[in-house]
Amino acid sequence: MFDFNYFTPTKVVFGKNTESRVADLIREFGGTKILIHYGGGSVVRSGLLKSVTDTLDAANIGYVTLGGAVPNPHLGLVYEGIELCRKENVDFLLAVGGGSAIDSAKAIGYGLANEGDVWDFYDYKRQAKGCMPLGVILTIAATGSEMSDSSVITKEDGLVKRGYSSDYGRPKFAIMNPELTMTLPDYQTACGCTDIMMHTMERYFTNGGNMEITDALAEGLLRTVKKNAVILRDDPKNYDARAEVMWAGSLAHNGLTGCGNDGGDWMTHKLEHELGGLYDVAHGAGLAAIWGSWARYVYKDCLARFKKFALNVMEVEDYGSDEEIALSGIEAMEEFYRSINMPTNLRELGVEATDDDLVLMAKKCAIGVGGQMGSAKVLDEKAMLAIYRAAM
Repeated sequence: MFDFNYFTPTKVVFGKNTESRVADLIREFGGTKILIHYGGGSVVRSGLLKSVTDTLDAANIGYVTLGGAVPNPHLGLVYEGIELCRKENVDFLLAVGGGSAIDSAKAIGYGLANEGDVWDFYDYKRQAKGCMPLGVILTIAATGSEMSDSSVITKEDGLVKRGYSSDYGRPKFAIMNPELTMTLPDYQTACGCTDIMMHTMERYFTNGGNMEITDALAEGLLRTVKKNAVILRDDPKNYDARAEVMWAGSLAHNGLTGCGNDGGDWMTHKLEHELGGLYDVAHGAGLAAIWGSWARYVYKDCLARFKKFALNVMEVEDYGSDEEIALSGIEAMEEFYRSINMPTNLRELGVEATDDDLVLMAKKCAIGVGGQMGSAKVLDEKAMLAIYRAAM
């Protein structure tokens, strides 16, 4: 095992009707003028936005609103939010929605608390020295951004999608009512479950140190999401399954499932970021489409972990060579993706990329990771291209 720091300062308020406590939580963390940042019309149509504004009105807490956060959230809207907050003297950000609204709010927070262009942080040119405080009312269980230090933004010029991580960006509070996720389309629910599992798998498939307790937590989380994803496929209104998945989403990306390892692999995410940037695909679906090709490219270099995953998570039969068991685990994972209507290659994702497109994505991915990256296996641009081609 490796030494590690574990920092999770977010206050979680979990359960039915917890969104009614938003004014008290904003006051607890010093907010007096709020930006409510959200995505599309679902927050409006469901009545959640009006419920939030009514609560703030009753508490005499001032606010302005900014909608429009989209999947693969755009830098242009971040700039708009920064300008609006400065004009209105906002001192606290409230993201109402899923990872897109939360990530966009984090980027706005970085832009408000630091001089210069906020894109510099996502372009790895400098580090943030602060972030305006923010809270979350979560409506989609997926990214884990409600407790994580991470955010991902897409720069429209060049379709460049980049992530940035800083403890300054961790939300002060996260309100999690599983009932708020019940109106999600089945596809989004499945994408969310895929993303949650991938956040744990990225930390699991490493050649660095590992801890038995961390492995047990990771494997238990993966089995739980796998089970409840199938339940939600058949019974989307199942509260207990919604609750299991929502809490798993937070635990999958707040650092818990990576304690004691080398920080994780993260190349499936990096490869998907280029898909999301170029084709604007749903993040979870993009991860599912690329994972099998990544896994088959790297598994021999991380054979013990893939065997353990096959036995303890996918529960394949302990029969045959280590390599045969590992490959059976990869196949079982792809069967699970198909069972919840997730793609297992780029064509199933709806991406008809030319080879020139694949070459461009590999080049941009290599630039984004500084040349090469990976823990299960270190990948360079040539390897990235091979994985993209295999995924077609």
